Amino acid sequence: MDKQGATLPLGASGELCTRGYSVMRGYWNDEERTRESIDAAGWMHTGDLATIDEAGYCNIVGRVKDMLIRGGENVYLREIEEFLFRHPKVQEAQVFGVPDEKFGEEICAWIVTRGDAKMSADELREFCKVNRPGFVGGSIS
Repeated sequence: MDKQGATLPLGASGELCTRGYSVMRGYWNDEERTRESIDAAGWMHTGDLATIDEAGYCNIVGRVKDMLIRGGENVYLREIEEFLFRHPKVQEAQVFGVPDEKFGEEICAWIVTRGDAKMSADELREFCKVNRPGFVGGSIS
């Protein structure tokens, strides 16, 4: 869908929305979050940007919210992911914001290591410190 909720033509990039018997109806005891995620017509907005090709295959090409604001600073999530991909043990990285009372949003990263590689939080923290001079430590766990 586009930002106005209209269905887009094949190949166009828009937000992936879904509905049906297997899609959740809402968040348990959280009507505000339900309203943020599921519209009046019952479409769940995934937050993913996607295209659909002529064969009906869906390809995720990005996300609706590519930036978060942490303590008044604009943080671009893809920039952090690209930095994390530089670590030889990182196969996949997904960066997103989580609510934080002090900063508004805090940065969280979900990481998958390559093959059987093991990596501690301290190893990743050190990689960030050495390769990104402005890195102050964060709360990697």
